[in-house]
This record gives sequence, C-alpha cells and structure tokens, in this order.
Amino acid sequence: MDLSPDWVVGFTDAEGCFHVQINRHRQMSCGYQVLPEFVIVQHQRDAQVLHALKRFFGGGSVRRNHADRMCLRIRRLAVLERVCEFFLAHPLKTRKNVQFRKFRRVVRLMLQREHLQPEGLLRIVRIAMQMNSADRPRLREVLRDIQQRARNG
Repeated sequence: MDLSPDWVVGFTDAEGCFHVQINRHRQMSCGYQVLPEFVIVQHQRDAQVLHALKRFFGGGSVRRNHADRMCLRIRRLAVLERVCEFFLAHPLKTRKNVQFRKFRRVVRLMLQREHLQPEGLLRIVRIAMQMNSADRPRLREVLRDIQQRARNG
C-alpha cells in the first residue's frame, strides 16, 4: 500500500492521537517515566493500513488493542522525531495540530534529556496537562509530588 503525505495527514486528523503518559518509576532519576506515543486504532479488517503507516514512519508496533481493534503505537523517540518532522512539513488541518505541537514540545524536551531533571519533568507534566484532559487529575498529583520532592530535595 502506497500512502501519500496528504492521505496520511487526513487519516491522522481523523483517527490519530498524540498522548503523553507519565508513570511513577522508582529507577528513573526523577521518580517518573515519560512515555509519549502516537497511536492510531482501527478495526482488525483494516490492519493493513496500520502496517502501511508503520512502514511510512519507519517504526512502531501493530498489536491488538482490544476485541476486534488493532492499533499502531509509536513510542521510540527516534521514530517520534520522524513523525514530528513529517507533521511539521505536512501540517494537520484540524485542532489536532494544536495537540501535535504540544506533543512535539515534549518529544524535543526528551531528546534534550530534560525529562531526567526535575525542572524539565515539571515542564513536561504541565504540557501533558494541557493535552490529556482525561489524565488531568492524575497529572495534578504527579505535579504536586515532583514539586514536593524538589522542595525536600
């Protein structure tokens, strides 16, 4: 399946999701792991589209999401950087572009290893709070915990 950039933009506008998850992780220097991901979910009958997108972006994994749904998840920073470069060159047309630009800021901060420092992690949490409305209460707790650790540091 040959995908054009315009098709990828339109498909992502309709079906894509840029998400930043932040989990407690005792082995990380700041006590939290930052997991940015680009996700597209489709019915299993359209899994070939997910595999084509995986080839298009040069990475990711296609797996069962739940029941009859499959998903493409891209989490590796090097591949996410390519995803970001693509959507900078070929902008999304919907409000998803606003979410993408926030997501890109997180990816850039991580590439600069800012997530390994308390101040950089705080910046990432604040950006994620603007993106992930369903996660906002949990992210507020993460924010308070990081701030408390910094004060007690």
